[in-house]
Amino acid sequence: MANVVESKKACTVNPLKMSQPLGASLAFLGLDSCMPVMHGSQGCTSFGLVLLVRHFKEAIPLQTTAMNEVTTILGGYENIEAALLNIRKRASPKLIAICSTGLTETKGDDVNGFLALARQKHPELADTEIIYVSTPDYVGAFEDGFKHAITGIVKSLVKPLPPVQDQVTLLPGSHLSPGDIDELRETIEAFGLKAIVLPDVSGSLDGHIPPDWRGTTLGGTSLDEIRAAGASSWTIGVGEQTREGAEALQAISGAPFEIFERLTGIEANDRLLMRLSQHSGRPVPAKYRRQRSQLLDAMLDGHFYTGGMTVAIGAEPDLLLAIGALLHEMGAELRCCISTTQSASHALLPAEAVLLGDLEDLEQGAKDCDLIVTHAHGRQAAQRLGKPLLRMGFPVFDRIGNAHRVQVGYRGTMNLIFEIANLMIEQIPHHHEGDWPLTPEARRAAMTRSGTAQATPPNPLAEASA
Repeated sequence: MANVVESKKACTVNPLKMSQPLGASLAFLGLDSCMPVMHGSQGCTSFGLVLLVRHFKEAIPLQTTAMNEVTTILGGYENIEAALLNIRKRASPKLIAICSTGLTETKGDDVNGFLALARQKHPELADTEIIYVSTPDYVGAFEDGFKHAITGIVKSLVKPLPPVQDQVTLLPGSHLSPGDIDELRETIEAFGLKAIVLPDVSGSLDGHIPPDWRGTTLGGTSLDEIRAAGASSWTIGVGEQTREGAEALQAISGAPFEIFERLTGIEANDRLLMRLSQHSGRPVPAKYRRQRSQLLDAMLDGHFYTGGMTVAIGAEPDLLLAIGALLHEMGAELRCCISTTQSASHALLPAEAVLLGDLEDLEQGAKDCDLIVTHAHGRQAAQRLGKPLLRMGFPVFDRIGNAHRVQVGYRGTMNLIFEIANLMIEQIPHHHEGDWPLTPEARRAAMTRSGTAQATPPNPLAEASA
């Protein structure tokens, strides 16, 4: 269990975290025919829009209520009213999703009251669903905004329905890519189950050329699917950030839920497949037994280059746990862990401490490490230190293909191990001859320290597939 420490610096230098409104906007982008709106100044929205466009390399629909000095003081009702009417007229969305910013939260705008008044004055808004989520950017981080958006969507749009046994709801965390969601959907459907993904960025931000153009999101979870989530017999949450949404869904529909803190690694995916087998009454498909054996071989091959290495990671809590726990299982030492916000995930991290800090803290802690793991804003620190950088998280704007990276499931874990090992292989010429890869004795010592020096882990799928 990691000890969580908050930075006491007077100011943030080279920020690691992204804001709550940006995290909420990403969640809203996973809803079909939706227009996300930030209730704040144009600059708040423009900054977030640039990061989303650069990360996904796609056109991003994101609007603003364009608050200025006067409207901030007097109140933002007129701006919200104008935004709703203009968006409805020009883009005809089925859903308008509004998130607050620090500007309007500090003023104390009663946005729910504004929305009720706007609907009363403009009956034409009756055919458009409107939801609001409070996401002040002076507290929390990207993951918190995504969490609150999921909860807001569930509470606003999901209604109780007669249960459908073969339907499950998947709540993905903000750290999952469109490719990750596709992988999980395929896994669920392999057991004869139907998955409603909420929100589903794999339909809207997966890097496809659409057959038409709208001013709203193109693909994602439809309104009908969101409402149908009230009939799901089980909810799967990926990441601690989905717990709040899963609890809200259970309160509405009565469906039980299970949170998978990560789906990177052997044990977590074993547990997912076992639970899917139990819920569906079907055996685990043979292809997953094959993938599991491939992952074990990849771990055997990769640990020659990861065993005993030291790592510095800067990431949102659920991503920090997913990557950090896998590296620990591969024999690495998590020497420096920097995160953005409080989370129950930190208690599961196999490290001595987690610092809620910034990229300056990461750079200082990474001086004696072999590998740095963080998003693209950490590239200058890695260059200054002369350390390899594994780009993970949001944003990654200096690489393409972010939407299609798969790092969950057996195959995704295998891909990640290969990526890390190959990155370390590139550093071999920079090490003294004989220092790298590790000798068997040094590797065994490193694996003993990390608790991975054991025989091949038992395979629960064998019995489940018999």
